[in-house]
Amino acid sequence: MANYVYIATSLDGYIAAPDGNLDWLETVPAPPGDDLGYSEFINRVQAVVMGRLTFETVVGFNIGWPYPVPGLVLSTTLKTLPEGFAEHVRLTGGEPHAIVAQASALGYENLYIDGGNTIQRFLQAELIDELIVTDIPILLGGGDPLFGKLQHPQVFELVATDVLADHLVKRRYQRKR
Repeated sequence: MANYVYIATSLDGYIAAPDGNLDWLETVPAPPGDDLGYSEFINRVQAVVMGRLTFETVVGFNIGWPYPVPGLVLSTTLKTLPEGFAEHVRLTGGEPHAIVAQASALGYENLYIDGGNTIQRFLQAELIDELIVTDIPILLGGGDPLFGKLQHPQVFELVATDVLADHLVKRRYQRKR
């Protein structure tokens, strides 16, 4: 089983602007027909794990469930899913180790961990095996950071760097244990 983070950040390390806005992600559009490696990544996972705030952002896109794999949404407050999501999403909660065990029991071996708080919780639990971070060439000056406090340092090894669309830098790191 492996847990992956696949995310974009501003050059100063933020995943959302101070007001939570994500429009800055589109400042450098992908070339037509080029998903910048997303399809290759998403085909490696069996489920997406995200928190309630990230899920609400996805719902706000008004496009339905955008992933070709099922989702586990972590929430203690959501009791029902919006129309059209029940066949794709399961509500759950608990600590990261319990969530991984639940995912495994459902047959999901490789997980896409998404959303700032969820990523930070999985990092704190030492459950992230690979980080794939794409730098968008913009400085936001504040917002929601990708990384938070850890109990102790975690060492990752750089295994690949790609320049995408002549503007983006995608870095892939694997956890050294």
